[in-house]
Amino acid sequence: MQIKDQIVLITGAGRGLGADVARSFAREGAKVVLNYRNSEESAQRLAAESGPEQAIALRADVTNTQEVQDMVAAAAEYFSAPITTVINNALPDFSFNGDGRSKAHAIEYGEFTAQFSGVVGGALNTIQAALPGMALAGWGSIINIGTNLFQNPVVPYHDYTAAKAALLALTRTFAADLGPSNIRVNMVSGGLLRTTDASAATPEEVFELIAGGTPLRKVTTPAEFADAALFFASPWSRAVTGQNLVVDGGLVMN
Repeated sequence: MQIKDQIVLITGAGRGLGADVARSFAREGAKVVLNYRNSEESAQRLAAESGPEQAIALRADVTNTQEVQDMVAAAAEYFSAPITTVINNALPDFSFNGDGRSKAHAIEYGEFTAQFSGVVGGALNTIQAALPGMALAGWGSIINIGTNLFQNPVVPYHDYTAAKAALLALTRTFAADLGPSNIRVNMVSGGLLRTTDASAATPEEVFELIAGGTPLRKVTTPAEFADAALFFASPWSRAVTGQNLVVDGGLVMN
């Protein structure tokens, strides 16, 4: 199905990367469901950019199963059609500042469980809430947002990286499970982006170091990363599932 004919749910779309993903899909004509937890003002403003016929901002904590189910039902009622594309972008509170993160000798398991709950639990809730609508539509596309730290763990984001690695495993097992139902599951993984709310604490010298290590000699922007997500939602990827596309200027090459 063409992107302009899709209803796309983006979690964590009120700010940062999620907002850029929402803008990319809206630009291509998709009807967009902007999920937010705390960023109501910015999410509503972003929805207003596209207009009420194309976008709606809905609050839900993705870790709350009932709130997610209510959000998906409200979106389907608003657009008179089910959600066909889910982009799991929502992230528990996290600051990308290696100097301020817990190192191996001090990190506690509670930090891991917080990330697992938001990253894996949140994705599970949104996927399961959207599956009945995808079955009704006869197809679906699920796009999970990952990280290149699986392959290049240059900073000690132990809890964040472990949760995203688990999300990659879920991407592949769900792709195998849901493929017979014509539902594809893929991942888009980035590195440090210049600049999101989460990466605002990153020292400038880190950005410069990363840029120097890429073939393109630049740090990927949120808008560039967001555009790559369009591929997995488009008909051009109709035979692609269970894959992880790294979008980081070539810093990590699979």
